[in-house]
Amino acid sequence: MDRRSTRLESVPESGERDPRPRGPVSRSLIAATVFMAAVLPAWVLGDAAEHWTGWGLLDWTVTCALSGVAVYFLAPYGSYRRRDAVLALVPLYGWYLTSLLSWRIALLPLRDWEPREDELWRARWLTGDLIGFWRADPLPPPLPRRPAAGPRVRSGSAPRADRPTR
Repeated sequence: MDRRSTRLESVPESGERDPRPRGPVSRSLIAATVFMAAVLPAWVLGDAAEHWTGWGLLDWTVTCALSGVAVYFLAPYGSYRRRDAVLALVPLYGWYLTSLLSWRIALLPLRDWEPREDELWRARWLTGDLIGFWRADPLPPPLPRRPAAGPRVRSGSAPRADRPTR
């Protein structure tokens, strides 16, 4: 038996492998890429707005507003709430928050931070080689809706059915 067959046998039937944490170099590169993708457009648009209007405060306003938008979209993946985007409107703190979320997102699907209380129901503490990490399972799919037409249970005070029963 060669190594390839042994490796294939260890893969679960679903085809998914256990995730391994990224190393510090790859995690840093991913975090820097996410941060630059979130913040660089804000800096460019802020500088352009200042150049067009000559108003320096508009640069900060545009930059902070777009940092808030970035935090709004990144927050649920990094165990923050979307309402924390309001904090990103504060100059410099928004960049800190975006960098923190970028660092957290770079490790997904594993987490090295504790989940919030409202996330505990779907989070699990990993053991073995991955001790010290959390994993949040995806949200379950919504329940199927019952079709509008079809047999329904009627209460005793409901109007009479078309055909009386005996």
